[in-house]
Amino acid sequence: MCALVAITAVGVAGAAGGETPVTVKVGELELTANGGFSPTTLSKTKQTPIELKASGEVKLADGGHPPAAREVIIEGDKNAEVHVKGIPTCKSGQLQATTTTAAMAACKSALIGEGTTTAQVAFAESKPISVPSKLLLFNGGEKGGKITWYVHAYFSNPISGAIVSTVTITKHPNGRFGTLTVTKIPQITGGAGSITAFNLKIKKSVNGINPISAKCADGKLKVHVAAKFEDGTKAETEIVRACTGK
Repeated sequence: MCALVAITAVGVAGAAGGETPVTVKVGELELTANGGFSPTTLSKTKQTPIELKASGEVKLADGGHPPAAREVIIEGDKNAEVHVKGIPTCKSGQLQATTTTAAMAACKSALIGEGTTTAQVAFAESKPISVPSKLLLFNGGEKGGKITWYVHAYFSNPISGAIVSTVTITKHPNGRFGTLTVTKIPQITGGAGSITAFNLKIKKSVNGINPISAKCADGKLKVHVAAKFEDGTKAETEIVRACTGK
């Protein structure tokens, strides 16, 4: 999906809590990301389970059809962690070409988050059409130190099909950062579609397992987000949010 720029500002963007949106402008492109987590009071030394909420919007300043995001790269704060061991898994093949209902029937036990999203489709010489969808986040498991998640959306006409994005999360020691989340976003209707908005909530607990946790070692959590778009545009920013340590 596109505006996964905040998601995942999904994946580990969960490390960035707060309620003030951050807007990045590159030429005519405007990307707005927001996120929050609860509780915001965390242990200074021990990982605390959190529920993450993330949202995003992509638009052009002139109101035109925005380019589609194809890849989102997130460096997550070293004080946040992602856990999937013990959570049931789902395979990409179980989600391809499936409706929302069918995806849930196949992989409900692996569901770790849900929300909504909107895609805008603009065919040549036609007015752009916005199409909403339910957004589902499934655990794909962990192998060789790499965690995989799948983001599923099913759109009606003129898209008429499922879009499944793959999210990979690996350890990434790099100063303030400790994890690297990469989201690969497939083309929508041959490149005519772009995700223009989304909101997502990642559960605090799934089968007794906590997908995302964090500690507040120094009063803040930080992520670096970079999004690459179909037309070659690249937007990036760092988000710093306050937390309360105890």
